[in-house]
Amino acid sequence: MTVDTLESANLRNRMVDQLIADQAAKGLTLPASVEAALRTVPRELYAPNTPLPEAYANSAIVTKRRGEESISSVSAPFLIAEMLGQAVDALDGLKGRHVLEIGSGGYNASLLAELVGPAGSVTTVDIDPEVTDRASACLAAAGYHDVKVVCADAEHPVEPGRRYDLIIVTAGAWDIPSAWREQLTDGGVLVVPLRTFGLTRSWALRRAGQELVSHSHRQCGFVSVQGAGAHEVRYLDIADGVHLRLDEDQQVDPAMVTELMLQPRRQAWAGFSLAPRTVLADLDLWLATRLVGEADEFVILTAQEAAVESGVVAPAWRFGTPATVETGAFCYRSELLWTGQKFDVGAIAHGPHASAAAKRMVEHMRAWVEASSPSPALRVFAAQTPDGDLPAGTVLDKRHSRLVLTFTPTEEKGLS
Repeated sequence: MTVDTLESANLRNRMVDQLIADQAAKGLTLPASVEAALRTVPRELYAPNTPLPEAYANSAIVTKRRGEESISSVSAPFLIAEMLGQAVDALDGLKGRHVLEIGSGGYNASLLAELVGPAGSVTTVDIDPEVTDRASACLAAAGYHDVKVVCADAEHPVEPGRRYDLIIVTAGAWDIPSAWREQLTDGGVLVVPLRTFGLTRSWALRRAGQELVSHSHRQCGFVSVQGAGAHEVRYLDIADGVHLRLDEDQQVDPAMVTELMLQPRRQAWAGFSLAPRTVLADLDLWLATRLVGEADEFVILTAQEAAVESGVVAPAWRFGTPATVETGAFCYRSELLWTGQKFDVGAIAHGPHASAAAKRMVEHMRAWVEASSPSPALRVFAAQTPDGDLPAGTVLDKRHSRLVLTFTPTEEKGLS
């Protein structure tokens, strides 16, 4: 064993040990098969010219840019581990399974090859020939010659007539095209980073006839799907370093929001002492489903670090915080208020109706906690499904599908 090979193995094992600890801190368990695959595949072979320590850092490695935009990357190990874990849990193991990966890079495909074993198969597809050429070269260098690499737009069937037990998407999707559902075996699973109300979650969805039903979800972020399935995210500047992210059909006048931002802020608190493990990503989706029908527009607030440090805004998370825009008020979920090891949640609003807007958002936060901090569940139907055939829940219409979000109480309350 060479020095480089030994260093690679040591860094790889250290990375996996950290992933196991990080998942345990989230209340998750890394499946043994995923752990074994992560300890086997040399990640540096999919990140040529990247120093070994960086190849095993718990962050994405950008492999292609368009200007300043990242359009292809080797995903962060924690995200890969969580999504593979979702797939393994939903299908009770992947040995002998047939898998389609949408969005190539090579590394994830090789992990899938380890998971399915010689009796299974892995096909990876990407719309960009540079990406598929690179994936083919990396897979060959790592010795994974049985992975099939296809250059195509996965909005359409990749291999007509072929069915897969698992389709795993490694790019951010705004919608679920019918081809993805139709290529699944009945009972097969789709794992997809799906944007709903501007918030991305990795959903594990099991096919049941013509419906997809959620099995699990994780917070995540990915470069966006390209090709026919692309959907542009719009950003509006409302202050220096502060933006609104619009992902559906919102109509917002940025000048109006800028004027509201100039007025004094009003703060409201829920009055709780919540445990650190409280899943606030679930709260954000709860707020989206409640506020989208009440405010003029539900949007996502993003901010640069300087804008937060200078006090222009104080969002819960500067990369994506729920916010509402209406006549007379701009409101968003605020940063947490910590007291010892517990925290409270609150809202900040600006404008002549700020107090009422902040109070309304906080009331929805209280309702979520008092309902035992429920977790979202998702069901996906074809776009032509009549309203009368949809279950109760918040309906979000996309191009090819109708999404229905509901909430299921968790076993443990976040309230102390």
